[in-house]
Amino acid sequence: MIDWLAQWPALLAALVVLFGPGLAIGAALRLRGLALWALAPIAGTVTFAVLAMVLAAMGIRWTPLSAGIGCLVVIAVAVVAGFALGPPLRRPRAAGASLLAVGLVVGAVVGLLRLGVYIGAPDAISQSNDAVFHLNALRWIVETGSASSADLSGVTGSSVFYPAAWHAIVSLTGAVSGATIPVAVNVVTVVIVAVIWPLGIALLTRAATGSTATAGIAAALSPTLLAFPMLMVQWGVLYPYLLSEALLPAAVAIVVLVPRWIAGEGPVEGLPRSLALAGVLLLGALGALALSQPATLLAWAILALSFATWWAVPRAVRATGRVRGMLIGATAAAWLVAIALWVVLTRSTTGSHWPPFRGKVAVFADVLLNGPVMLPIALAVSVLMIAGLVVAVRRPDLRWLATGWLVMSGLYIVAAAIGQPWLRRWLLGAWYADPYRLAALAPVTVIPLAAIGLMAVGTWVLSRVSRRREESGRAPASAAAAGRWSVAVATTIAVVGFALMPIVMMPRVTEDVWDAESRYASDDDSWLSPDERELLTDLEDLVGEDARIIGNPSTGTGFGYMLSGRDVMPRTWAHPRDAAWRTISEDLRDAGTDPAVCDALAVHGSPEYVLDFGEGEESPGRFILPGMTDFAGQPGFEFVAGVGDASLWRLTACG
Repeated sequence: MIDWLAQWPALLAALVVLFGPGLAIGAALRLRGLALWALAPIAGTVTFAVLAMVLAAMGIRWTPLSAGIGCLVVIAVAVVAGFALGPPLRRPRAAGASLLAVGLVVGAVVGLLRLGVYIGAPDAISQSNDAVFHLNALRWIVETGSASSADLSGVTGSSVFYPAAWHAIVSLTGAVSGATIPVAVNVVTVVIVAVIWPLGIALLTRAATGSTATAGIAAALSPTLLAFPMLMVQWGVLYPYLLSEALLPAAVAIVVLVPRWIAGEGPVEGLPRSLALAGVLLLGALGALALSQPATLLAWAILALSFATWWAVPRAVRATGRVRGMLIGATAAAWLVAIALWVVLTRSTTGSHWPPFRGKVAVFADVLLNGPVMLPIALAVSVLMIAGLVVAVRRPDLRWLATGWLVMSGLYIVAAAIGQPWLRRWLLGAWYADPYRLAALAPVTVIPLAAIGLMAVGTWVLSRVSRRREESGRAPASAAAAGRWSVAVATTIAVVGFALMPIVMMPRVTEDVWDAESRYASDDDSWLSPDERELLTDLEDLVGEDARIIGNPSTGTGFGYMLSGRDVMPRTWAHPRDAAWRTISEDLRDAGTDPAVCDALAVHGSPEYVLDFGEGEESPGRFILPGMTDFAGQPGFEFVAGVGDASLWRLTACG
């Protein structure tokens, strides 16, 4: 971990980028305490994502200066809006604030340790397919000066809209701190996992229960489930999805807080002002989710609709006349909007990609024991979750949380065990029917339920102890003791869980095997070996700025653009599917004797160099391309440089 401490400027930059603008905006809008800190990343994310698009449309480069000036404008608007909202209401310090602080520290430290052990070195690169696109997209931002969601797909020669909030944030972190792209990626991941996630879970739990002590328990439990956040650092790697889901609990909390704010318990006075503030925060939250990873909007809709329905329907039953009609109408309209959103997001993807892999009985056990996608079960948290479900079902104000858990679990069950194509396409298409993405949704409800269960158990034990103390003539235990003991138990669960399983390799469910090592580990057998990384980094000195370099992306050459700034293609994990590339992939080494190869190379920009990192591999998303290796002795190829078995060749066959 000493290497991580040496990256404190980059870590500080990530904290400033992710929290600085949001804290200023939130404070101007009269937020205070936990709400201010948990909602700050939402405000910062949507601000940077929107600013990136506005600046690109104006022809202004994405730099710390331009982004900073844009943030000042947004903050100024928030200050003006704050005056319209009136002075903030002064409220006494909530009971249990110290327990909340302890829980947040525990969640941050355990989350940081687990993530740091898994990643290893702070400049490590995820040896995973999606990392190629995401890291190359960051280099694209540096080269083009645009972090706009409308421009980001240009890194691969496309022009489709791609949500770029995560990329805008990481690129700013690197620019502010001077960190390399891999370091900037990893420090932002640390802040998401160790800071944003515990804060969001704590706010959601307090909004649901009204208890700050229970929020502290949830914060301490936040790093205990392997399904999130760790799974999203292993699978994919899904950096934008990691950010969007870390923001999800706080985004749901806004909806849960609205009735309390209407009742006069909010940060501002008066119904119109409270509704206006909630509306602004809600729009910002939805924008942050949509511009990070839009599929998370559906997860938000599940939880928000669950809460709104359980809140509105009983009141509609008791109400009469116009009030009943308004409640029923608003609830029905919300459902219709959610269904429309579901259809739109499902149709906007390429549909269901992943087959079921689990038996119908086993998958229910996985859900109850919190061991999805064949991860080790979380027995202690699962027992507490079940206790929390019992409490939630018995309490009308918490039934929405149990309902949300049920729906989230149902989605995962369908992904893991139900093979009906139509159902998978229309129910799970927004997530590509990916069991990993759906498994990662569970902790958003499981952790608050486990905290509620632990608090209920602690309160019950306290009442029994107090009764016995009174019977023996001693003073009863204090009411705060349940919270203190519950936070201590949550801390124990988190620490012991990390001590027993400091690092857990990801199961590959479709292959029924586990990763042999961390996907950030780099050795001679990894996708991108140290020798290959060194050669890719050296490209900056070996070839000219305008040179095009070709390589088999299934060997790690796809990271070349990110590491060197030179035009190494393809820039994603997948190779092109056209006939010209098929000729290249099968016959490139025969370019000196087969004119058809030169014609195919011309289709792909007539590259002047080729990287030889071997023939590739056969695993999900990777390919063996036999023609793109073994150039030694072949006519039309001139050796330029090599590191170990990795080599760079000049293509002379095509003149």
